[in-house]
Parts: sequence; structure tokens; C-alpha cells
Amino acid sequence: MTNFTITSPDFKEQAELSKTHEFNGFDGEGHNRSPALQWQGAPANTRSFALTMYDPDAQTGSGFWHWVLYDIPAEARQLAQGVGSVDVSALTGIGLQAENDFGATGYGGPCPPKGAAAHRYLFTLHALGVPSLGLSPGRGVTNAIVRFMIHQNTLATATLTGQYGRP
Repeated sequence: MTNFTITSPDFKEQAELSKTHEFNGFDGEGHNRSPALQWQGAPANTRSFALTMYDPDAQTGSGFWHWVLYDIPAEARQLAQGVGSVDVSALTGIGLQAENDFGATGYGGPCPPKGAAAHRYLFTLHALGVPSLGLSPGRGVTNAIVRFMIHQNTLATATLTGQYGRP
């Protein structure tokens, strides 16, 4: 049993994310900056990490995947604010990003319908038993395939949940 945890200096567990993190598109007007994240207590045999951001409240029948970042080096213990907010697959020294459900690569911030109840956003960090998932972004590698490989290699998970609503 490990004491694997993920936290953020930008928001606390179950607290509201800020307009800085909101998606800028569809009808969102935020800055689309990924929050800073930090973690500790991963299992000793962790060889890499993967991070997902998921909205289980999206009215799609299957939720909405806002961010999938993988092949994060085992030595990493944090991600700076805004690191995922670029539309590129390879983040030098940080990892690889898959396409999100907005159809872009990288972080896509919260953007629930105006007037709807606040949605939950689950940032789940996976400690993996492999140094790489062996998947190159593009060429038919969907976020579903990346997530499948993440789950096949997960040793432990830590989740931080934020909320966001738009009046």
C-alpha cells in the first residue's frame, strides 16, 4: 500500500477551477491553461507516469476526455501550469500528449454548458510499470488506445477532483 497523492497549488480537492483553466472555444472564453500539478508517494517500482483529465458529467453518454498525457518520466514530481496548453504531441522532457475529445492535441479546459450544474474534472495520475507505452501520437493512436495501454500498465492511481460551472 502506498501513500500516492496528487495536489495542485491552483485548486484544492473538490474546489472550483478558475477561468484561467477554462477552454477557449465552443462558447468558452477562458485562457485554456492546464493547472500546475504535483505528486508524491508513487510505488517504488514506478517506471513512468500518465495523466488523464476526465469529465464524467458531460452529457455525451460516455463523459469527456480533456487531457491525456503519457510517458512522463519516473523522476517527475510536478507539472507546471500551462504545460499541456500547447497543441503539440511531444513535450520535451515531459511526455507525449494524445488528442482530446475537443479534437485537439493536449489540454482542453473545462467548458460545461452555460447554466448547467458544475461538472467534476478528475485529474488522475497513473504510476506505470513500464518506461514507455510505446505509442507514437498520430497515425491512428486515439486517446482510447492510449488510455487502454495506461490501464494495462497501471500500478497505482491518485486522483484530484476539481469542479467548474458557467452561469
